[in-house]
Amino acid sequence: MSALELIKAAKNASKSIGLLTSDQKNEVLKSVSVLLSERTQELLAANQVDIDNGQAVDMSKSLQDRLRLTEARIESLRVAIAELINIPDPIGETVRDITRPNGLHLKEVRVPFGVIGAIYEARPNVTIDIACMALKTGSAIILRGGSAAQNTNSVLVQILKDALSANNHNPEAVQSVDEFGRDGANAMMKAIGLIDVLIPRGSASLIHAVIEESKVPVIQTGDGVVHIFLDATAKEEYAISIVKNAKVQRPTVCNALETLLIHK
Repeated sequence: MSALELIKAAKNASKSIGLLTSDQKNEVLKSVSVLLSERTQELLAANQVDIDNGQAVDMSKSLQDRLRLTEARIESLRVAIAELINIPDPIGETVRDITRPNGLHLKEVRVPFGVIGAIYEARPNVTIDIACMALKTGSAIILRGGSAAQNTNSVLVQILKDALSANNHNPEAVQSVDEFGRDGANAMMKAIGLIDVLIPRGSASLIHAVIEESKVPVIQTGDGVVHIFLDATAKEEYAISIVKNAKVQRPTVCNALETLLIHK
């Protein structure tokens, strides 16, 4: 199948995914978590291939860290899925319900996007994070995770598809265009009427390129530049803990602390 055909398959699958109940969507997420546990060794082996390939081309240490999966990081993904399951389903929620003076009744209700596209770099955790959030909100997802993580993402995408199949739902709701390289990303950015919103996540250059080239609506994410300001009233115990967590936990990620401002 071509990249465009995969995108069309996701669009078609989005119709049934958008009709799933909260319980049905949560069961899919539970299956994803179980499969992550069951296929940990397969996932780590695929990830090691990506790491070895990266080292062969002198990939930076920071990029290798973003790319690397460990048993602890896989377990963190499972914890995040459990938290997502416990979040109330936003779909069907009434945001506003008003009646105008002329008797016109207006109601704003949350509905699925339809098809969400994600373009990102060497971040296999994003594959699970964004796909699970898309499924939780009744949307199909198309992923372009970059060539650096292609082996890892291939296993992750299959896990997501298998979780859907195990619950008798259309696995075409999750697609990857990694095999098409940049042509896959270009197909996503031109998929007017097929992809409802595109989310770039990565370097400033990646985000800006997607914003400039995409014909599909884009949700612009930040470039980082993360600040913390410690006021004079800040409790030392909390301040140390917060600052340490914001930087030391994972120094290479895009939301790690970059600037610390302290009141004189």
